Amino acid sequence: MGDLFRSEEMALCQMFLQPEAAYATIAELGERGCVQFRDLNTQVNAFQRKFVTEVRRCDELERRITYIEHELKKDEITLPLLMDEEPNAPNPREIIDFEAQLESIENELRELSQNEVNLNSNFMGMTELEQVLENTAGFFSDQEVLNLDTSRFVATDADPSLAQQRGQLGFVAGVIKLERFFAFERMLWRICRGNIFVKRSDLSSMSKDPETGHMILKTVFVAFFQGEQLKSRIKKVCSGFHASVYPCPSAHAERADMIRDVRVRLEDLKLVLNQTADHRNRVLVAASKKLPVWSIMVKKMKAIYHTLNLFNMDVSSKCLIGEAWVPSRDLPIVQNSLSKGSASVDSSIPSFLNVIETSENPPTYTRTNKFTSGFQNLIDSYGVASYREANPALYTCITFPFLFAVMFGDLGHGLILVAVGGFMCIAEKKLSKIKEEIFNLFFGGRYIILLMGLFSIYTGFIYNDVFSKSMNIFGSSWYVRYNTSTVLTNPGGLQMDPRYHVNGTYVMGMDPIWQLADNKIIFLNSYKMKLSIIFGVVHMVFGICMSLINFSYFKQPMNMLLQFLPQVLFLLLLFGYMVFMMFFKWAKYSGDATDVALGPGCAPSILILFINMVLFGSQEPLKGCKEYLFDGQKELQTIFVIVAVVCIPWMLLGKPFYIMCTRKNKPSKELSHENGAVENGKPSSAPPAGGHGHGDDEPMSEVFIQQAIHTIEYVLSTISHTASYLRLWALSLAHAQLSEVLWTMVLSASFGMPNYAGSILIYVIFGAWSGLTVGILVLIEGLSAFLHTLRLHWVEFMSKFYIGEGYAFMPFSFRTILDSENAE
Repeated sequence: MGDLFRSEEMALCQMFLQPEAAYATIAELGERGCVQFRDLNTQVNAFQRKFVTEVRRCDELERRITYIEHELKKDEITLPLLMDEEPNAPNPREIIDFEAQLESIENELRELSQNEVNLNSNFMGMTELEQVLENTAGFFSDQEVLNLDTSRFVATDADPSLAQQRGQLGFVAGVIKLERFFAFERMLWRICRGNIFVKRSDLSSMSKDPETGHMILKTVFVAFFQGEQLKSRIKKVCSGFHASVYPCPSAHAERADMIRDVRVRLEDLKLVLNQTADHRNRVLVAASKKLPVWSIMVKKMKAIYHTLNLFNMDVSSKCLIGEAWVPSRDLPIVQNSLSKGSASVDSSIPSFLNVIETSENPPTYTRTNKFTSGFQNLIDSYGVASYREANPALYTCITFPFLFAVMFGDLGHGLILVAVGGFMCIAEKKLSKIKEEIFNLFFGGRYIILLMGLFSIYTGFIYNDVFSKSMNIFGSSWYVRYNTSTVLTNPGGLQMDPRYHVNGTYVMGMDPIWQLADNKIIFLNSYKMKLSIIFGVVHMVFGICMSLINFSYFKQPMNMLLQFLPQVLFLLLLFGYMVFMMFFKWAKYSGDATDVALGPGCAPSILILFINMVLFGSQEPLKGCKEYLFDGQKELQTIFVIVAVVCIPWMLLGKPFYIMCTRKNKPSKELSHENGAVENGKPSSAPPAGGHGHGDDEPMSEVFIQQAIHTIEYVLSTISHTASYLRLWALSLAHAQLSEVLWTMVLSASFGMPNYAGSILIYVIFGAWSGLTVGILVLIEGLSAFLHTLRLHWVEFMSKFYIGEGYAFMPFSFRTILDSENAE
């Protein structure tokens, strides 16, 4: 947890790599994932960098792998799961063999695919020819055979119109898509001016298009005509409509011989097609076993060359120079990686690393584990922490599920959340393989869900609320002193005085007797409202104290005096004092008090006291009661209000006047910017004080205006933020009432049914009640409470100390690259 308190200390390093060892060194750093490289070639075009040729080779390898994957999907061959250990990036010496192997597989697959397309085209053509020969048999009769022959329409040179004079009919037979036939028929009718007769016969089965692979329905047609000129026109129309024309003799014997010949050829084609498919399947299966490994190797290799393009070549072209941000505690790991990279290629000159001074603001890096990563993501969604400032995620691990549970306090609903979160935590290895986006959103916050459920169980136990019912574990501290006649003669109800009807304090939580009380809502309303104010003020005071930690770490003593002190005084003297009055009232006034002035009837309203305190007003108390909680309260409140009012100009003018005096007294040669001063060779990471930096070159008018804005913002937000915590009360009350409505109006409606009908009704209604409970009270209400809790942390808590103007540390890591590509 120490790593979560503040971001890692970063160092800007300069690397000097030998060209022969650069690839192996970057590969080793990619496996470690602890270095963020900077681009030293921003002025160089992407196509003019040193390793652009290698990147293009990797792109070509990726294209070939993508093609093989496409062919595997086409044949419905699933890729095997990758082994536990990922392959390392290939050696530069292995890339040539690797490239040749991929090229060989691609060429073989392309040749097999083209052969398969040609064979399928031939097979479909022969199949269609067979169907034409079979389906056209009914178009001819014995009397027509003598007059129908396509060979009889060849005109001689002596008399071109000889065929037409003889009055013989010709025909063209073929196959066309059924969807095109009717337009095809109309076109033939128009160009032949009605001198044509077309007959068709639909094929019983659908055929597969060899190019697209789609199933289509075709029909056999025969067009009868007279004259060579019409024949030429018909063939042109067939070509335009992509109709396949096949030779078809009119004689029955010739057709029979031709059908036998076609069927023999079809059997041969089937045999060749099966052999081709088997060979293609063997090639794909063999490639699929290595494809996941190849894919990872190419991605790593491409990432390495992209990173090497960020390096700069020295003047002698004998050394690659790069710069990178490295966590200070990981410097030995980086140095070890450089040594391994040089040793792997037997380089005589070692690579080395230098830590350099810089005035730049380093990236923010916070080490997390599977438990803390979810909470850190909640904070980073608001804004990445400025370098080395206090990290709210450490405290959010507790405050977030607790504030959620205050709004979601129900032991039964908390058990549901614990079951869901616990299951995802136990089966996280199996569930981590699911790549569905919405599920991964919940899976990433599995520990948050688990803690929210556990805290909800605790608050549900305190509220004594289980699916809107109460548990009677410790009995009740209330007892009835009225006798039977008194109860029977007062049908309008009797009030129970705590002085006579309460036996001590309840052990823990809420007394179950409140389930029967008529004033249950009034009591819970006051109870939960006061709790929300108390939790809110404590949470905000803690946020202001966190700013003190930042000022102390960044050595800003004047910010402690001119910013932290007036802010904490303003908050404590007003709303902190209001919380004090709540506890004082609970301790002083009691139903057991013998003095009337200390009884519940004389207890003053905290809200009225607070309003009168701010407005310097007063209210006449009831007879025998006192206006204030203790003696001297009026004078003390006056002092508190005066000091709180003084804190406003203190915040408004203190810091600007201090900056003005500092500039006048400091010689110009000693002026240095607040941000970026180098101390002991390390970049100064001091963020602007309170998130409001004032450089030495900034006009004083801007300083005064900016400070005025932030002062007004803090004063007004102190009031609005305190009121904002009332959402804890509102959502808690709403959740309890919704749960009670579901129990009363849905489930308990079936309890009065007798016999078997009641059992069946309870079974059905219980299913509806369970669905509504999970859907409305757990999912919808849970999401609402989650969002409100998130807002309380982002706005009410973190605004007191969190700047969030940093940028994330994004190291060069193979694991991150592969995960991001798999997510896509």
